[in-house]
Amino acid sequence: MDFEEIKTKRLLLRKLTPEVYWFIHENYTDDELMEFLALKSFCELTKEKEKYAKGLSTHNKSFVNFKLFDLHSGLHIGNCGFHTWYVEHYRAEIGYDICTETLKGKGFMTEALQSILEYGFGSMNLNRIEAFVSPHNMPSLKLMQKFGFQQEGHLREHYNKNDEIQDSAVFSLLKHEYRPSV
Repeated sequence: MDFEEIKTKRLLLRKLTPEVYWFIHENYTDDELMEFLALKSFCELTKEKEKYAKGLSTHNKSFVNFKLFDLHSGLHIGNCGFHTWYVEHYRAEIGYDICTETLKGKGFMTEALQSILEYGFGSMNLNRIEAFVSPHNMPSLKLMQKFGFQQEGHLREHYNKNDEIQDSAVFSLLKHEYRPSV
């Protein structure tokens, strides 16, 4: 199977779809899965296998995610992509993370988001990209502003992070509002 990748100035973005997950889970050994998915422990591998066993998409929802790697060293930097993709409604929620604190603040997510947003509006034909951000997550709030996302509201006690129920600021970016260069 050929795996789609996007290259930026400093990053390699490896595309993961339900079809890729099916292929690797059916054909790769545990060691190969850990390497391909950049997993750090067998505990993480067990969680990935559980997600796969429970099903990754439904008849009206799917996802497209990317693993982010340093283009030159191959170091896994983070993840970025679309989950809760409502294909027939042309909208998806974006999510992203940087693996370690030492990699944060270096512009990696700005660089990745540029390509991911272009991919979403272009290749996935999205009309609307949504984001739910903690009102206390200043780096993510700055990313929303940098890329022209509009805040639409505030959801109280919206999600669980580290066993703490937290609020979300709701953002969206529409295709006709998107300006490719940051």
